[in-house]
Amino acid sequence: MSEKIHGFIYDKDTDGIVTITMDMDGPVNAMNEQYRQAMAAILPRLEAESGLTGVVFASAKSTFFAGGDLRELSSIPRGEEEGQFRMIEDAVKAPLRRLEKLPVPVVAAINGAALGGGLEICLACNYRIALNSPKVAIGLPEVTLGLLPGGGGVVRSIHMLGLEKALPFLLEGTRMKPAQALSAGFVNELVDDVDALVDSAKSWIKANPEAAAQPWDIKGHILPGGDAWSPVISGILSAAPAITFKKTRGLLPAPERILAVAGDTMSVDFDTALRIESRGLAYLITTPEAKNIITSGFFQMNSINSGISRPNDIAPTKVKKVGILGAGMMGQGIAYSSAVAGIEVVLKDISKEAAEKGKAYTAQLFDKQIARGRSSEDNKNKVLELIKATDNYADLQGCDLIIEAVFENIELKNKVTKEAEGFLAEGGVYGTNTSTLPISQLAEASANAENFIGIHFFSPVDKMPLIEIICGEKTSDETVAKAFDYARQIRKTAIVVNDSLGFFTSRVFGTYMDEGARLLQEGIDPILIDAMGKQVGMPVGPLTVQDEVSQELSRKAAETHREMGVFCSKGDNSVNAEISERLIKDFGRGGRYHGGGYYEYGSDGSKTVWPKLYELYHKPEMSIPNQDMKDRILFRQVVESLKCLQEGVLRSVADGNVGSLLGIGAPTWSGGFLQFVNTYEYKGATGPAAFVIRSNELAELYGERFSAPAIAIEKASNNGRFE
Repeated sequence: MSEKIHGFIYDKDTDGIVTITMDMDGPVNAMNEQYRQAMAAILPRLEAESGLTGVVFASAKSTFFAGGDLRELSSIPRGEEEGQFRMIEDAVKAPLRRLEKLPVPVVAAINGAALGGGLEICLACNYRIALNSPKVAIGLPEVTLGLLPGGGGVVRSIHMLGLEKALPFLLEGTRMKPAQALSAGFVNELVDDVDALVDSAKSWIKANPEAAAQPWDIKGHILPGGDAWSPVISGILSAAPAITFKKTRGLLPAPERILAVAGDTMSVDFDTALRIESRGLAYLITTPEAKNIITSGFFQMNSINSGISRPNDIAPTKVKKVGILGAGMMGQGIAYSSAVAGIEVVLKDISKEAAEKGKAYTAQLFDKQIARGRSSEDNKNKVLELIKATDNYADLQGCDLIIEAVFENIELKNKVTKEAEGFLAEGGVYGTNTSTLPISQLAEASANAENFIGIHFFSPVDKMPLIEIICGEKTSDETVAKAFDYARQIRKTAIVVNDSLGFFTSRVFGTYMDEGARLLQEGIDPILIDAMGKQVGMPVGPLTVQDEVSQELSRKAAETHREMGVFCSKGDNSVNAEISERLIKDFGRGGRYHGGGYYEYGSDGSKTVWPKLYELYHKPEMSIPNQDMKDRILFRQVVESLKCLQEGVLRSVADGNVGSLLGIGAPTWSGGFLQFVNTYEYKGATGPAAFVIRSNELAELYGERFSAPAIAIEKASNNGRFE
């Protein structure tokens, strides 16, 4: 007879095997209060069960177990570390410890994703059988959320696999397919039929009635691969902190705490290690970094991908045929991404030769994948068959979507629009791939401005996950929805913003390069400027990224903006433009791919500061505190993001955070430039109030561009947050 206990279905068969089928409230099983109540009730019941021969943990949902309740975890305030430690120890760890000390075998029947806490339940079982399906994912991804596996994941992984094998999974948060999990040792057996899972688990119990003790509970247990005194292990423990710091720059506390717990696990007994692990998680739960990553990297990312920015009540669409105008760097990447998604592509350039060269880019990418064993010649040929290279506009006839990806020149873009737009299918969408030019102004060349929209890709298109969709003044909701659906169709994350020079991403990104240029102009060593950018957590320094983007592109953009009679008064990047124009005009320094810019580049990949730069700008006597430089580099972008929200360029906070993380390279720890404000701490204040204090300090010292925008002052006055 089955009985439901706090979301767990308890069923004992005639062989004495109890199957516990997790079927909790909500769409997934999660490690929340209901779970804790269920485990508190189930374990005494199992311990008292007469004639018990084994236990099977299964799931009634398509996901085996989704892990911790992130909303619950992200709501824990500072100062609650001790309470969290006790909860982890008493309500999470203790039941799992009792489970693995039952005098009968316990098997996990994994029918779907078992991530984080889900895998930790499985690790507390004696045997793990997983469904061999692409829908099954297994791993401990807590580090990607700013946390550590605190339900025994660190300690049990190391005791089961050894430090050398377990550590990469813990530090990288790898999500494994069933075969990978089997090979790694996290899973013991695979089955192909979901209906056979529980039966297979019961069969193993019957065949192994004595397999009730975990290896670490058997006297004489030795850590696989050696303990802390093994030369190999001591070498790993010595080198790992430096390797990890190189990756995180000391900005992400979770990897460091995982390493600390792992090191302690090698030198203390099992139960003491579990307590140390609990302390680690209790600390990380309350850190700003974890709250930021969970808020933006998980909740807001999911809401954006699920369509929160897409207009409602418009039926979903799919693009069958897309035309791409311009087969250069951007166009060839868009062609590849579209064809890989199964879309027929017409890649048009001024010559057939140029178009074919753009098509060859797809072949080159596939050749690299094939060499690494990630694709096949058959897949390559199928995708290439979808791309038609042409110099004839007539081949665009019937396209659901045309994307113009020519140079950032308004006259050229207008000319191409007039020549190509008429070939669209009825109701088709015309998109322009531009990084800065106002969509409403470009739409003046269109015969149907309602169907005209900005679709801003990022380079390289095949790698960058973001698309910025920009609405012109006349762009219809139907057009926005179709552009959004196309972005999801080619597996990109799409944010939707309103029209403005530079939109959101380019406008904010420009301030990063400009603040670097201002520091240079003030006399700071260029190497130090770039180092400060990296210490904040940006992927590369502001001077290096300007060289990558190229001074030539910045010069052309400034020239185009002057010709259009537009400028970005809210985000004045004049110093960067001034220096770029000077470097090009006087010294021919157009950037990395134009012979060099701020830096000189060797054929071996080396990079050194252009010596003349010191002569032009460096003032050895000039000194600015490192923290001020880091704050200037970061706050400049945050202030501009707040202005974009204040002015309505950003339609939502989620668009701003996801866009800054995926499109600008906002530091992971910040959760995006708007989320950063929510958890910022300064002089005893937290959130917008702290941000306003520091912004105004920077404004007094370095200029009005750092003054806190009205929207931040308003939030500070009412203890609000950017949500």
